[in-house]
Amino acid sequence: MPDVKIRKFLTAIEEIYHEGGKPVAKPLKRGSIVAVIENPFAGSYHEEITGFMKDLEPLGLDMANRLVAALGGDPAIVEGYGKGIIVGQAGELEHGALWHAPGGYAMREVLGGAKAIVPSSKKVGGPGTRLDVPVTHINASYVRSHFDSIEVGVPDGPRANEMAVVLVMTTGPRVHARSGGLKAEDIKGEDGLR
Repeated sequence: MPDVKIRKFLTAIEEIYHEGGKPVAKPLKRGSIVAVIENPFAGSYHEEITGFMKDLEPLGLDMANRLVAALGGDPAIVEGYGKGIIVGQAGELEHGALWHAPGGYAMREVLGGAKAIVPSSKKVGGPGTRLDVPVTHINASYVRSHFDSIEVGVPDGPRANEMAVVLVMTTGPRVHARSGGLKAEDIKGEDGLR
């Protein structure tokens, strides 16, 4: 398979102190990293594409490590995660599915074997397309306080022959979370759900 050709990285970190209620002492951090890469399958149909997933694995690990570093450097502070991809218009949605395994397993590895499935979203779009990337707790998908999404996009990408691959992480629940449900401290860790 072809080498992964990277055009750029974009990293963003938010620090949220309140959402209208009393400011918290320690802000919630929400981070995203996007890598804009060449889509080796753009422009024509290719029957065999799965080999590119293996080629994306080092990029996934690099991005996960970069994002942990941007959040402060300690993987133990990460409580939520998600992944996504925007495929340029000369590609197809199935090309986006190639990011599921390399992006998800990279974060799970960097975070010490997180148990929950990594939620994801994908779409085909041109430069400036925005994507809402879902977030859940890293060890139990049913922890309602950590349900979130982070909007990402690239002003000049993805170009038609590119893909924008995305990882997102958060350091805790939504600020002022109070919608009930399973609490993070009550996770049993048996199945990645509860």
